Amino acid sequence: MNGLAPRLLCVRTLIRTLRANGYSNLALQGALKQSALTSQEKRLCTILFQGTIERLLTLDACIAAHVKRSPEKLDPAVRCVLRCGIYELLYLHTPESAAVNLWTEVIKGLKMKSASGMVNAVLRSFLRSEKSIPLPDDPVDALSVQYSVPAPLIRQLIAEYGQPQILPFLEDCCGEPPVYIRRNPLCGSEEEFLALLEAFSPSVVPQIPYAYRLSRSGSLTETEAFAKGMFHVQDLASQLCCMALDAQPDEIVLDVCAAPGGKTFTTAQYMQGSGRVYAYDLHEKRVRLIAQGAKRLQLSNVCAEVGDAMHPSADRPMADRVLCDVPCSGFGVMRRKPEVRYKSAEALSELPKIQLAILEQSAKAVKPGGVLVYSTCTVSRAENDAVVSAFLADHPEFEAELSWQPAPWNADIAALMTTLFPQMLGSDGFFLAKLRRAE
Repeated sequence: MNGLAPRLLCVRTLIRTLRANGYSNLALQGALKQSALTSQEKRLCTILFQGTIERLLTLDACIAAHVKRSPEKLDPAVRCVLRCGIYELLYLHTPESAAVNLWTEVIKGLKMKSASGMVNAVLRSFLRSEKSIPLPDDPVDALSVQYSVPAPLIRQLIAEYGQPQILPFLEDCCGEPPVYIRRNPLCGSEEEFLALLEAFSPSVVPQIPYAYRLSRSGSLTETEAFAKGMFHVQDLASQLCCMALDAQPDEIVLDVCAAPGGKTFTTAQYMQGSGRVYAYDLHEKRVRLIAQGAKRLQLSNVCAEVGDAMHPSADRPMADRVLCDVPCSGFGVMRRKPEVRYKSAEALSELPKIQLAILEQSAKAVKPGGVLVYSTCTVSRAENDAVVSAFLADHPEFEAELSWQPAPWNADIAALMTTLFPQMLGSDGFFLAKLRRAE
């Protein structure tokens, strides 16, 4: 049946990913690479797979309204097929009867012909309900179903920032995120850059040097501009972090948790290819990717090495500036990594201790008068403000200062500790604090 192959691949990959609690982007990339799907079929598979993971709580609420048992008690394959089918009916423009028939065939393709009647019946029952999403009476539980973000996390964020700040953040967590790139000012002219990427309709982000937003999607890595090292993909928040670090030519800079390398590359460009940026990561494979990226961008001042931020080597150099972008819960990038929203509080409880330990070790490498930037891609105060405050309480030789001089163009981010939300500038959720060591 036409259209069956991408849906079968989608649901099989979804079942494996949820069972292993793995990274959805890596699972999907691997599955697509090994498949014989056409480019159009891969696009459909990607949309269905990513969208279903993003909307798990919404989809399970819909399933629960049309089955006699709780969704958790359904066979995992049946549950995943129903999730994908309801997602397609809710958010895509496939003719409804065709979608129902296709997902009924998918369950048969999974060697579960006996469940095909149930799948068909549930999807048709959902259509008879006019595709309504059942919302609980409790306001936070209703937001949880509406935006597919766990209620405990929503309650935490509202308590920390207030509902007016969090509602637009939740809205931004769903749907295709924007793509930002940074032009490499050391490689080619702006005219050539714009001409080679004309198909992507790049538009200038006026507040951030060399930042562009792409208005059209496509395979950036296959462009001539990419091959020539004229840009790298980097969200605005990450570019702002490099602005705060403010590395200067001929300095020594450490990026202690550098992979995948975007901040390393931008920092090296700020230094005009001079000085030295030491980019560390725990895993040799990721270090090689950083080195390859630096080579493509023609950044000879990048030195990528294996290194443990919690247990740095004794020969690590002292630095004028140190970037400490620590592992975190990732709640600021839910629109790019939808599975992070479902992490349990227990699984994240040790993160602040790890983050503080990395910050403590990173501070040892800062020269007198030097700069230490702490950053995360989360909006959890326990991992952000609290970690920095605990560090400053024990280290009077460091003092927080405004991240940008002069003060930023946006009053919301002109603070000693800056939390970025998507509604401010269009960036991911992000936190950073700039600390300076006394002379």
